[in-house]
Amino acid sequence: MSSASPDPNFFEDLRRRGLVHQSTSPELAELLKKERVTAYIGFDPTSTSLHIGSLLPVTNLMRLQRAGHRPIAVVGGGTGLIGDPSGKAAERTLLTHEALGRNLAGLKSQLERFLEFDGPNAALMVDNYEWLGSMTMMEFLRDVGKHFSVNGMIARDAVRDRLENRDQGISYTEFSYILLQSYDFLALYDRYGCKLQMGGSDQWGNIVSGTDLIRRVRGAETYGLTQPLVLKSDGTKFGKSESGNVWLDAGMTSPYAMYQFLLNTDDADVVRYLKYFTFLDFTEIDAAEAQVASAPEKRHAQRLLAAEVVKLVHGEDALRRAERTTTALFGGGDWSALTAEDLEDAFAASPSSALPREKLGTPEASIVALIADAGLVPSRGQARQQVTGGGVSLNNVPVTDPNRVLGADDLYGDRFAVLRRGKKSWHVVRVS
Repeated sequence: MSSASPDPNFFEDLRRRGLVHQSTSPELAELLKKERVTAYIGFDPTSTSLHIGSLLPVTNLMRLQRAGHRPIAVVGGGTGLIGDPSGKAAERTLLTHEALGRNLAGLKSQLERFLEFDGPNAALMVDNYEWLGSMTMMEFLRDVGKHFSVNGMIARDAVRDRLENRDQGISYTEFSYILLQSYDFLALYDRYGCKLQMGGSDQWGNIVSGTDLIRRVRGAETYGLTQPLVLKSDGTKFGKSESGNVWLDAGMTSPYAMYQFLLNTDDADVVRYLKYFTFLDFTEIDAAEAQVASAPEKRHAQRLLAAEVVKLVHGEDALRRAERTTTALFGGGDWSALTAEDLEDAFAASPSSALPREKLGTPEASIVALIADAGLVPSRGQARQQVTGGGVSLNNVPVTDPNRVLGADDLYGDRFAVLRRGKKSWHVVRVS
C-alpha cells in the first residue's frame, strides 16, 4: 500500500513505459503529482474471465494505487446488457441476465486479486447497474440525452463505420452506448469525486464525451487518459494463441499454457511487453533489452516476461510448476518430478485419442498400433521400424520393443499416457 502523498513520478513512469497514448489536458500530469486522484477503468463483462490483453488496464489500476491514488474498477452490469460498438464490425449478441450475472461474478473475483481494498487509498469495485438500472427512460432523455449532438455521435469512427456498412448497420441500442458510459463518469464523479477515466485508445471518444457531460452539467473539470491498444509488431492483436484467447482464469488457460504463450513472444515485442505488463524497474528492463540484442537465442527477456506475468496472475507456486514442466519437456529434464496435473496442462492442446480401458494390455494397445492409429506414422509397418530404430518414446522413455503394450501402470493419474515420435510429434492416449 502506498503512502499518503502521491508519487510525483507516476505520470512520467507511465510515459516511459509507453502507456500514455492520449490525454485530455496537459494539466493532468501536474494534478497527479500534487493531489490524490480517484480514477476509474471500466471492464466489459463479455466472459466469466478477463483475458491477458485485459491485464494492461488491470496493471494500470495497480500502478495508480501504488502511486498513492484511488482506483475504481467498474464492472458493466448495466452497459454489459447493451454492448460497446467500439471496434466491432457487427452488432453484439445481447447477454441474458443469467449469463451477465455469471460473467460479473467471474470478473469481480479476478479483480479482487489485483487491488487493495483497505487503507487510505482503498480500491472500490462497483457495478454500473446500480445507477443505470434505476434510471427511467424520461430521466435519461432529459438529463443525459439533451447534452449530446446526434451530428457529433454520427461522426465518431465506431458509428460511421457501421453506418457505411449497409449489411450490418448499428442499432439504437448500441448507438446509445456512448451516453451510458458518459453517464457512468458523471455518476462516479458525483458519488466518489472521480476525476479521471482511463482506458484503451479505442475508448477515447467515450471518455471525452464523459468529460464534456460533466463540464456541461456540473461545471467541473475532469480528465481522460488512454493507453495504446496492445498489438504485436505485425499489427495483429495480442492475446490469442492457436487454441484461442489466453484467459486469466486458470481453468480456462492453465498457468503453463500462459507461460508458454509469453515465452514465445517475438523479440520485436518482448521489451515493450515488459514495460506494459510487469513492475520491473528500468534497470532490469534495459538489461533484458541488451540481452535481446546480444544473445536472442537465450530468450532471457521472454523468460523474464513469462515469469513476472504468471507470478502476478497465478502466484509463485503456479510459476514454479510452469517452469518445472517447461524444463522437463523442453530442457531434457526428468518427468518423474511432474504430477499428472502438470502433464495434463502441458498437453491439453496436443492431439489425442481415446482408448477403452478394457483394451489396456491387449495387442490393440501396443505402441506400434497406437502410434499408427494416431497418425504419427502412415502404417503399422513403418511404426515397427520407428520403434525398433529408437524413434518413439512413451512418457519420455524410449521404446525399442515392437511388442511393447500400454498397460495400467503406464498411465498418469490412471487416465492418460504420452507418446512421441521424433522430437516434436506428441500424442496423448486418454483412457476412457
